Amino acid sequence: MITRRTLSVPDLGPDGLDIPYFDIRGRGDGPQLTVLAGIHGAEYASIAAVREFVRNLYDGAVSGRIIAVPVANVPGFWARTPFIVPADGKNLNRSFPGDPDGTFSEVLAHHLFTSFVIGADYVVDLHAGDIPEALEPFTIFEESPVEAASLDLAVAYGAGHIVRQAAVARTVAGSTCAAAADAGIPAIIAEAGQNGLLDRPAIDMHLAGLSNIARSVGVLDGDPWPVRDARRHEGWHWLRTDRAGWWQPAVTTGESVPAGGLLGTMSDVWGDVFAEVRAPEAGTPLFLTTSPAVSADGLLLGLARAPHSGPR
Repeated sequence: MITRRTLSVPDLGPDGLDIPYFDIRGRGDGPQLTVLAGIHGAEYASIAAVREFVRNLYDGAVSGRIIAVPVANVPGFWARTPFIVPADGKNLNRSFPGDPDGTFSEVLAHHLFTSFVIGADYVVDLHAGDIPEALEPFTIFEESPVEAASLDLAVAYGAGHIVRQAAVARTVAGSTCAAAADAGIPAIIAEAGQNGLLDRPAIDMHLAGLSNIARSVGVLDGDPWPVRDARRHEGWHWLRTDRAGWWQPAVTTGESVPAGGLLGTMSDVWGDVFAEVRAPEAGTPLFLTTSPAVSADGLLLGLARAPHSGPR
């Protein structure tokens, strides 16, 4: 049974905030899978995938419960704002588990976390490359007591790259994935798509990955299908510029880069290069900023560290 519901948060904004979600109850006992999208409101491929995933479900296919939230950052979606929540300029995916007495983003994160994450057996947060961002499909999971189950989710999703984040060196702190892992709930972030586009292959990748995860954990009928081998990465380097300028990438996402390899250049508006950006160690760019205009402390790219030799 698929029910359309609304999470109402009356203390957010002058008129409150309503967050739509699907509540799918299966025919029998089973786990609860929570699926989030639209944490960043302009990552449309992931939002479209959640809508289609629910639409494609049929009676009797579900055991247990699926909570599916297509647009978590409702204000960012309507404002077409990349990365942030317009009310306070904060990144919602750096605000979890939230704070009921905090800023707009922190209060929103608190309600999303307590309503949709706490109580779940598994959490999958779908993302895509935002408006100024190219991206190679990948998944992230956290070092935690539930990391083996989280890794199983990442493998089942089927992206070509899997990044494990160490607890003591989280590049992405305050994410849904990290907060869920801290609460003992297996979780991943899954990324496919780029530049805020409704890209059919990216939507299909999300649909296939999400469906395979649902089958793997037993909330959706059917046998999971074999997935391709993925390159494993141990953490990140997220490279920034300390000076505003024109960013010119010298690499593409998904290619291997040696230590010291040129990643791109920063120049002034006259075209004079003032900085070469080089790889601090061997790795693979999994996302990069495609907009030439980057402000001081702006993010340029994420370099996933070289994979381990052999299985983890």
